[in-house]
Amino acid sequence: MIKAAGVAEVTDEDFETEVIGAELPVLVEFTADWCPPCRQMGPVLSALAEEAGDRLKVVQLDVDTNPETTNTYKVLSMPTFMVFRGGEPVKSMVGARPKRRLLEELSDVL
Repeated sequence: MIKAAGVAEVTDEDFETEVIGAELPVLVEFTADWCPPCRQMGPVLSALAEEAGDRLKVVQLDVDTNPETTNTYKVLSMPTFMVFRGGEPVKSMVGARPKRRLLEELSDVL
């Protein structure tokens, strides 16, 4: 998986702790190495993590190596972004997008 700088990687094993149990809202990018739009989102997620890190936790989950979580949330397309708050998914977005649009879509969460 192409890891974005400043963005934590989560797995099936630690998803419960890192995402479900997080105090802050969490933006999860369901991603894959073979997905060009996912790679395109790397710099966007890094910038978002840097700018909003005090209000939002940003993590990535590789769908190929973490099928349990991917199936639990019925993720079929990459990249899929899900926002979790209080352990529950509260928003879902599919596809790459510029940072400005991502921030607009996250404005109700931030």
